[in-house]
Amino acid sequence: MKEYWTSLASLLGVLAFCQSLLQTVFPPELRFAFVKLFNKIFHWFSSYYYFDITEIDGVNTNELYNAVQLYLSSTVSISGTRLSLTRALNSSAITFGLSNNDCMVDAFNGVTVLWEHVVTQRQSQTFSWRPLPEEKRGFTLRIKKKDKYVILNSYLDFIMDKANEIRRKNQDRLLYTNSRGGSLDSRGHPWESVPFKHPSTFDTLAMDPKVKKEIMDDLRDFANGQAFYQKTGRAWKRGYLLYGPPGTGKSSMIAAMANFLGYDIYDLELTEVHTNSELRKLLMKTSSKSIIVIEDIDCSINLTNRKKNNGGDGGASARTYYDSMEMRGGGGGVSVPGEEGGGGNSITLSGLLNFTDGLWSCCGSERIFVFTTNHIEKLDPALLRSGRMDMHIFMSHCSFPALKILLKNYLGYEEGDLDEEIGKEFEGVLEKAGMTPADVSEVLIKNRRDKGNAVRELLEALKARAEKNNAGGGSRDKVNGGHDLEEEEEEEQEKRALESPKEEGCDFVEDSCKKGDEKDPKEDNEIIEK
Repeated sequence: MKEYWTSLASLLGVLAFCQSLLQTVFPPELRFAFVKLFNKIFHWFSSYYYFDITEIDGVNTNELYNAVQLYLSSTVSISGTRLSLTRALNSSAITFGLSNNDCMVDAFNGVTVLWEHVVTQRQSQTFSWRPLPEEKRGFTLRIKKKDKYVILNSYLDFIMDKANEIRRKNQDRLLYTNSRGGSLDSRGHPWESVPFKHPSTFDTLAMDPKVKKEIMDDLRDFANGQAFYQKTGRAWKRGYLLYGPPGTGKSSMIAAMANFLGYDIYDLELTEVHTNSELRKLLMKTSSKSIIVIEDIDCSINLTNRKKNNGGDGGASARTYYDSMEMRGGGGGVSVPGEEGGGGNSITLSGLLNFTDGLWSCCGSERIFVFTTNHIEKLDPALLRSGRMDMHIFMSHCSFPALKILLKNYLGYEEGDLDEEIGKEFEGVLEKAGMTPADVSEVLIKNRRDKGNAVRELLEALKARAEKNNAGGGSRDKVNGGHDLEEEEEEEQEKRALESPKEEGCDFVEDSCKKGDEKDPKEDNEIIEK
């Protein structure tokens, strides 16, 4: 045994001497040339190509590395028994990926590829402005030579798109609102944000399933329509107008759209925007894949000047005057002469139209504009045309299909659980009652502990509302100029007064509008003649 160890030590000594001799005879440059030649000979006879994707490219982060890491975390074909678990910032999902020096096989359009996660220790670095991590990470992609162009032309683009989709799905959505008075936050942004946690989906939304399917198909076509919009030369945006009585689910519809597409929401408060220029700057600071919302647009700013003047005395002259004002870019606003310098709201209809359909609306891509209103008849027709509001969605009172969805949400009723006779009673009284989904939901919430009692209470409430409407001469949605309409107008005036940042300015605007309505038509004719 002693002789064996002696022989082994002699052999190691000979090898050390040979190594030192080789380093002396063959300098490092010559050894590097030999290794390079060997690699070339190996690649000539090899049927594979190898591509290295490092984590850091120079001093910048390699986006392709992050995309590959996300993409591989979505596959289920990872081999091995050890996986790495990660959770990104602002993400609600935990993802898994390849562990150090692990491999996996993937397939794309019939082409098989091999991914290897390579992790090595980085050599001691000298002084650097940006310290690098101790470990050098990267992915090695092995493909067959015949599949080179398929992989480089399509597979890598597919990985980037898939990674963006996964990132958007895992990332928490945000709800933005513009800062009060146009102020900027600590980062210089005019938007403030909070996490968006609204649970509304199209499955829980109480409305006709056929209408829901049309909306979902339209949204899906929009999200997947980048090539279509480029081909037709249109800006990649779409507008939706949600109108109907209060409590019919307009806000829930917006939340369902955001959850369906995975988009952020920008809730634009027009009363805090003072000029058209400020409105454009807000649009420039919004991100792609977002929904820009203006709720109760008929209460935010006055967009009805042209209608009111067209319907008054001296209609022809007034119409010519206001049409010419809109052509100059000043029609339909709440701007008051001399008020802009005092901080008043001077957004014009022209500025809002350019915001939704002008050149500035194309400064981003994949955006959706959503306007809501309780009175569509109060909006200017120029705001409602296709290209600005492409799809008009009427949010009606609670119908029988919507009621079945509410019964399923609150009481757990499945299709066929409701008694047929009671179902017929509901179907007959719903249209006469004219109750909104919000009213129906409130009755079900109060009695949700007892399903039978909840159904009876709801049926009694619907019958009482129907009798009240019949006694009052019809349902509220058919009233034209009655007491209910006056109450709605009073509520909107109160809401407009509460939301206005400066009450004195609002009173001045109202007084000016009244004076404008009482103005003699002869004065308009004199203005046109001048």
